[in-house]
Formats: sequence, C-alpha cells, structure tokens
Amino acid sequence: MKNGAVRKRAFGLSMLVGASLLTCLVPARAETALLNVSYDPTRELYRDINTVFAEEWKAKTGEAITVRASHGGSGAQARTVIDGVDADVVTLGIPSDIDAIAKLTHKIPDDWRTKLPNEATPYTSTVVFLVRKGNPKGVKDWADLTKPDVKVITPNPKTSAGGRWNFLAAWGYAYGQDKDAAKADAFVGQIYKNVPVLDTGARGSTVTFAQRGLGDVLPTWENEAYLVLQEFGAEKFDIVSPPTSIYAEPPVALVAANTERKGTTKAAQAYLDFLYSDRAQAIFAKHHYRPIRREAAAPADLAQLPEIKLFKIEEYQGSWDEIQKRNFDAGGLFDRLSRAGR
Repeated sequence: MKNGAVRKRAFGLSMLVGASLLTCLVPARAETALLNVSYDPTRELYRDINTVFAEEWKAKTGEAITVRASHGGSGAQARTVIDGVDADVVTLGIPSDIDAIAKLTHKIPDDWRTKLPNEATPYTSTVVFLVRKGNPKGVKDWADLTKPDVKVITPNPKTSAGGRWNFLAAWGYAYGQDKDAAKADAFVGQIYKNVPVLDTGARGSTVTFAQRGLGDVLPTWENEAYLVLQEFGAEKFDIVSPPTSIYAEPPVALVAANTERKGTTKAAQAYLDFLYSDRAQAIFAKHHYRPIRREAAAPADLAQLPEIKLFKIEEYQGSWDEIQKRNFDAGGLFDRLSRAGR
C-alpha cells in the first residue's frame, strides 16, 4: 500500500483499494530456490556455475531462480542429507556418498548413475601433490610419501571424499606395482604414519598446509592445488603431477523425493542437465577440473591439465560397495591402520 500511495496518489482512494484487492487475489510468484549440497573444494566452481545457470534459466523461462550451495567434507555432507537437510541436488566427491544417501533414505533411486550421462559424472579429476617451492623434500611419486622425513597433510577419509581418493590413489599405486594387496595395504600404512593431522575436509587440509605451514606435501584434488597457487602465490608452492594417479569421478544426483515434495523437480533436473552443457564444461576446465567434453573447453585451460596415467580403483577392488566396505566402513583398512597407530 505504501508504494501504491507514492506512485498513484493522484488517482485517489478508489484505485488504491482496487490495487489492494488485486494483490490479494493474485499473489506474487515466489522465486524458485534450489539447494545444492556439495563437497569442500567446489565453492569457487559452483559460484560461477550457479550464476550462469540462473541467467540461462531466466532467459529460457522468464523465471528467477536462486541456487544455494552448501559445502563441507563429502562424507559429512552426505550425512546431513541423510539426517534431513532438504537438498534438491547433491554434487558430491565420490560415488559411495551418493550410494549411502540412496540406501539409507531412498530419496535417491538406487540406479542414480543411469539418470545422467557418463554415469552421472559431468567432470573428472585426479590427485596431484602440492609441495613447498623448490620441492625441498624431492617428492616426485607416491613412494616418496613413505620417507620418514616427509610429513603428509591429507584429510580424514571417514569424512572427506578427497581423503578417500588420496587413500585409494596411494593403495592403487602400490597395488599396480606387483598386484599384491597385502603389500598395498602396508604401503598405505607407511604413508599414514607420516600424517600429523587429519582435517575433516579437503579445504581444511589446504588451510593446514598452505596457511598454517604444516607438512611437506599435500596430496590433493588437481583444482585445489591450482587454487592455492592463485590464493597464496605461485612463488610459495609447486605442483608435482605424479606419473600415475587415480581417475577420480565426483558424481551428481537429483534428490528426487525432496524435489517432488517441494515442486522443484523440473528446475533441479535442468540444473543437473546444465552441467553437461558447453558453458558448464568450459567453466569446469577454467577451474582446473577435467571436463568430459574437452571440445567445449578453452585450449589454454586444457593445457594446464597434464597427461597422467590414470587408473580406476574399481578395476583393482571391484564395486563401490566393496571399496567402501574394504577400506572405510567400521573395521575396514583405515580403521585397522588407525588402531595400529597408522
């Protein structure tokens, strides 16, 4: 009423009353809002993705949309959805976290991998090493992380997808040497004896290494390593790409039960579909993720992603159910290493 009085004062009280009745009869359309529950290092990525998606959605539909993103250790983020956080989509760091939501809540269908291209993985990544400038400890490959004088900073695999990829990358490197699982288990144990602190998420480990100055090497997501160079200075750190590393697949999924209840299924599905578009694929490469459609990315961005021999952990350990149970569930390899003092 106040705005109407200011703009329409000359038209008299009757027009104001009419406007009030019209407002009551035709309520304003609420802006659509989506919640993307994501993992730690994607803060900068989804800030760009969400802005561009909102622009495209408005251009196509005429509707305003807001996408909010929540970030944290991937395992911890999955637990928040299991415990009731009203996510429309999840964009987590490792398949087992989405599997856990599907199994424990049934809010995501068990066959979620079939709902989007490339097994619901719009981009991939790998694990590289961030070291102090000049690489004073001479870290070149995974075996160097077992040296007694090399302190390794890595997040807790119980709560962090980055921590799990680091763990599995080290195990897969060792297993690839002679296909001996027991030796690979022992190799990982040697590395974790050199780990002084386990942060809950990859971003926490980045802060520990880059800001607090702890440790000699940070095995980390490729994009996170480049972010450190940008944020803290390329004169302070070097990125070492090991000859062999893991093929990391951060997946995405619609939390269908939530979106159906909230009436956001169309918008949430469009958001996930957008991740496979040319614009989104180019944004992935800009932020140092590996797009599944390289032709959509700028050549200069692709040039910063070196060729590394990548292995899939499934080829060594089987399904993600088996991988999770063997390594990270209660009584798994990580627990056994922890009880043994890592």
